[in-house]
Amino acid sequence: MNKFLIIILALALTACGNSKKSGKNTASDITLTGAGATFPLPYYNLAFKTYKDSTGVSVTYGGIGSGGGIRSLKDKIVDFAGSDAFLSAKEMEEMPAPTIHIPTCMGAVVLAYNLPEVKDLRLNGKIIADIYLGKINRWNDSQIQAVNPGITLPDKAINAVYRSDGSGTTYVFSDYLSKVSQDWNTQVGTGKALKWPAGIAAKGNPGVAGTISQTEGAIGYIGSEYAFALKIPVALLQNKAGNFITPSTESISAAAQTELPADTRTMITDSPAADAYPISCFTWILIYKEQNYNNRKKEQAEATVKLLNWMLGDEAQNLTTKVHYSPLPVSAKDNAKLLLQSVTYNGIPLSE
Repeated sequence: MNKFLIIILALALTACGNSKKSGKNTASDITLTGAGATFPLPYYNLAFKTYKDSTGVSVTYGGIGSGGGIRSLKDKIVDFAGSDAFLSAKEMEEMPAPTIHIPTCMGAVVLAYNLPEVKDLRLNGKIIADIYLGKINRWNDSQIQAVNPGITLPDKAINAVYRSDGSGTTYVFSDYLSKVSQDWNTQVGTGKALKWPAGIAAKGNPGVAGTISQTEGAIGYIGSEYAFALKIPVALLQNKAGNFITPSTESISAAAQTELPADTRTMITDSPAADAYPISCFTWILIYKEQNYNNRKKEQAEATVKLLNWMLGDEAQNLTTKVHYSPLPVSAKDNAKLLLQSVTYNGIPLSE
C-alpha cells in the first residue's frame, strides 16, 4: 500500500478513536429547534444565521404563531418557544415544568393600510377599536376625518384584517385596545385568539400583510418589518400623551422607559411617555428552567443557554435595527442574564 495512504488512514483511525473517547459533540453537530411567534421572525432569521456563521451551531425556527410555539414547548418537541405574549400566572401553572421568559428584542405592532390616495393617515385607539368592533366601516367616517384635517378620505368600505391563528401579535394589539377602549375591553378583551366582531381572517403576520397589500381599503395589525418589507403604508397613532407617533427605533425604545419586573413579564402598550409609540412590545424566548427533560443531552442544554446569552449581547442586539426592531434596554438584558443563571441541568447551573 502507498506509504502516504497508510499515514492518512492511520490519522483517520486515530481521530475516530479520539472522538469516541471524548464522547463530545462539536458545535457543528448541534442543532437547536424553536417555534412560535411570526412577529420577530425577520430578526430571528438574521440573528440565527449570524450565530451559525460565527459558532457553527444551527438554529431552526418555525414561525407558527405564539400559541403554536407554546404548545410545542409544552409537548417538549422544541428547545425553545417564541412568544410576543408572556404566560399568565395560570398558564405558568399549566406548563409541565417551571418556565422562564428571555426577552430578545423590542418591536412595534403597526396599523398598515391600503389606500393609494391617502398618505400619513392618523388614527387613535378609539377609532381602531370601533373599526374592529364593526362600528366604523367606511373610510370617510366623521371620526376618522376629524383626526385627519386637510386630507380627503375616500368613500370606501373598510376591510379590517385580523389573525386567524393563536398569536402574540394579537395579544399585544388587543392589550392595547383594552386599555384605550372600554367597549373593546368589555365586549372582546385581551387574548392570543379572539372572537372578532368584524373583519376578515388571515394566518400569521405574513398572511395579514399579504391580504392588506392585495386588498384596497384594507387595514390590519402586523409587525412593523412586514409592512416595511412589502412597502405598505402605516398609520401614525395617537399616544397617551396626545401625540401622533410613527413607529421607529427611538419611539419603540421610549415605550420601555419604565421599571421592569425581575421576571421580564410585562406589557408596555399605551406608554405615558410623550414620544412613545403606543403599540410597542417585547418579544420573548421561553425555555424550561430545568433542561434535563425528554432524554435531552447536556450539550443541547448548554447550547440553548449559550445561544440566549449571545442574544442578549452586543452582536445580536446591534442586528435589531437592521430589520426595523429595537434593542433591549439595559434593565431587560440584566434581568434576563440573571434568569439564565438560574437555568440548570440535573439541578446544576448551566451559565458560564
